[in-house]
Formats: sequence, structure tokens, C-alpha cells
Amino acid sequence: MNTEIEEKIDSQKYLEMDLLRFTTAGSVDDGKSTLIGRLLYDSKAIFEDQMDAIEEVSNRKGKGYVDLSLLTDGLRAEREQGITIDVAYRYFATPKRKFIISDTPGHIQYTRNMVTGASTANLAIILVDARKGVIEQTCRHSFIASLLQIKHVIVCINKMDLVDFKQEVFEKIQQDYKDFASKLSIPDIRFIPISALLGDNVVDRSENMTWYEGSTLLHTLENVNISSDQNFVDARFPVQYVIRPQSDEFHDFRGYAGRIEGGVFKPGDEVIALPSGFSSKIKTIETIDGQLAEAFPPMSVTITLETEIDISRGDMLVKANNQPQNSQDVELMICWLNEKKLVPNGKYVIRHTTKEARCIVKEVRYKMNINTLHRVEDDTTIGLNDIGRILIRTTAPLFYDSYTKNRFTGSVILIDEFTNETVGAGMII
Repeated sequence: MNTEIEEKIDSQKYLEMDLLRFTTAGSVDDGKSTLIGRLLYDSKAIFEDQMDAIEEVSNRKGKGYVDLSLLTDGLRAEREQGITIDVAYRYFATPKRKFIISDTPGHIQYTRNMVTGASTANLAIILVDARKGVIEQTCRHSFIASLLQIKHVIVCINKMDLVDFKQEVFEKIQQDYKDFASKLSIPDIRFIPISALLGDNVVDRSENMTWYEGSTLLHTLENVNISSDQNFVDARFPVQYVIRPQSDEFHDFRGYAGRIEGGVFKPGDEVIALPSGFSSKIKTIETIDGQLAEAFPPMSVTITLETEIDISRGDMLVKANNQPQNSQDVELMICWLNEKKLVPNGKYVIRHTTKEARCIVKEVRYKMNINTLHRVEDDTTIGLNDIGRILIRTTAPLFYDSYTKNRFTGSVILIDEFTNETVGAGMII
């Protein structure tokens, strides 16, 4: 077999590999960036020039070791203070899986950045300093992971080298976290004792913690099952673009492009276009590589129908016997992302899947105390980094599922219509 054919096969295998998106969270100085740096370094995912640059900066700062946190902390202010401020994304792959990492800040004032990084994640790594145990930020980040319906959480108890790798320290923190997490809706929680600085139990098993019989972090990331996280029952296809080439070769072609957000679509299936309510049957499902026998989340495809009906961006194709909810009055759990506070009776632009409308905030039900998980009903001021429950009314009906049922058709963003800034991220209740 010649080299060109081998490269094509390797490239095809890479494209077909499973993708895991995960986010890191934890308090300041818990070692999130160091952990990601160690993960990339030990899995041989760092280029030589990157390594040389990190070694040079580490030497210039007078450190006696290579500071792997510099791989993700790219802003000057981050390197000066040794903290993460903005969300940093990194990509790497092993023979088993592809990964997208979002390294999120630990400071309370950057909670919104954690929401941004976690909104598309399949899994969250929550770091706990072995010396400090479960603290306020641990609870805050765990609550956000639960709110955003992240089904898999790995609690990495870091800096075990600073507590002499003691088993009883690990077990106490594990029990404390389990007691708190019993109030949350996270179905899969795992605990790993690590030292990000030294590499114990990150990629290679630790010789200092022989009492730990579980998997390393990388092995867990490679093997965690996320296939059941998608909704394959409720068929949802928000139309993003109408493809109408009007060329000699495709003179009569009319296709509807978008991403499957739920369920399974096959040629011959009867579908209904919302909001018009007109029905048709799927003629073909097209991709750049040819036609498909079926399409499912999160595939991006073009669907053609047997009959021509009026469909445009913002419409949704669904199955006749399984339709989403339909209302102009929608209740949300909102994460506020802007320094300008939410305005009761204020008007905002709302974006839901591919649809855009305007809305008014009719009522603020309550604000959440993220640390105690209690509702604060006597203070309904929603400001930066706050999370609360609100009722909105939209200018056009939304076709949606609850966020717990489908993260994609159950999420919205609110936009300031004057500045065009994204001010809130909402989960439909």
C-alpha cells in the first residue's frame, strides 16, 4: 500500500473518531491550566516550538520547572497573575478519541465565562485542592454543571503531593462532595486523586498512590460513554439555510440545510414544517459525500422534500406524531452575562436555534443563591454572573423542548437590541 493511500485511510479514521468536549472548572490556583498542560504534554500533543516557548518563559520567570499552565494561559494578564481570565480552547487527539478542551476561570467574577465554556460540554472536570477540600467555588461550579445538564463529572482531587498522597484525605473530600452533590442532577460522578504538577494519575498511573485502583484521567476521558447523551427520540431539524443553486446542473434543486438537533430522519419519513404546519415526505438527505440512508444528531445535512412548501431560516422540521411545545410565554433559568443588569419589562432580542424574535421580560420569579442552592425571592435583581428564573413573552411563537429533554432546542440567548451584546444565556424550563 503506497503512502498516499495510507494517509487517506488515516485521515478518514481521524474524521470518524468520536469527539468529546469537556470543560475544566475549579477555584483559583486549583491547577486547571497545569492539569490541561500535563494532559497535553504526557499524551504527546504539544509541538516542539510550543514546548521551547514554554521552557523559555519558565526560565525567564525563574521557575525551577517547566510551567505547563502557560499552554492555555495566553493573555499577558493571565501570565502575570498566574490565573485564567478568559475561556481557552485546546484541541488534541489520542488513537481512541478526539477532544476539545475549554479551560475556564476560577474567579467568582468570571462565572459567566464558565457558563460559556460548559454550555457545549459533554463532561466537566472539577478540580479540588486536596489541602482545602470542597469550598464555595466547588459548589458553584458543580451547580452550573448540573444546571447545564452536563451528565458526566470527574472530580479531580489535585495537589495530592502536598498532603503526602494520603488516602484518608482523598476519601474525606470524596464523601464531602457526594453529600453536596446529592442535591444535584448529575447521573455520573467519578473521583480521581491526582498531582497535575507531577503527573500522577493524569496520563500514567501513580506510583505514589498504589491504594487507588481506579482509572487514570486520560483513560477515563477516552472511555466515558457519551453516545446516550444525545436525544435520538424527538426529531428536530431547525432550518439554517435554503439551498437553491439555480444552475444548469441543479436547475430544480431546493434543499434545506441545518444540523440535526434531535431524533433520526430517513428518506420517506413524513415531516411537518413549523410554524406553517404543512407536511411533506423526505425525498433525500444530502451531504458533501453523497446521500445518506439516515441522519441523526449532531450531523449537518441538507434535506430535500417531495413537495415544494414554503420553508425558510428559523422554521423547524419535525415528525407529525412528535411535535415540540409551542408558546409565546416561556419560562427560563437565565445566567446573566452582562454588567448592565436585567431590566424588568425590558425588551431584548431572543435567539432560539436558528430563529430570531424579540421578547419582553414579564416577571423575575426568583434568584438562586448558588452556594446554598436556595431561592432568593425577596431580591429579584439579576446582575452579572447571577442565575435566576424569569418569564418572558416573545413576539413570535417558539417551538421548543425543555432543556432537560434537549439541550439544543431548550436553550436561548438574550441580546441587547441596542448594543448587540449577548446579555443572557437561558435554559427553558
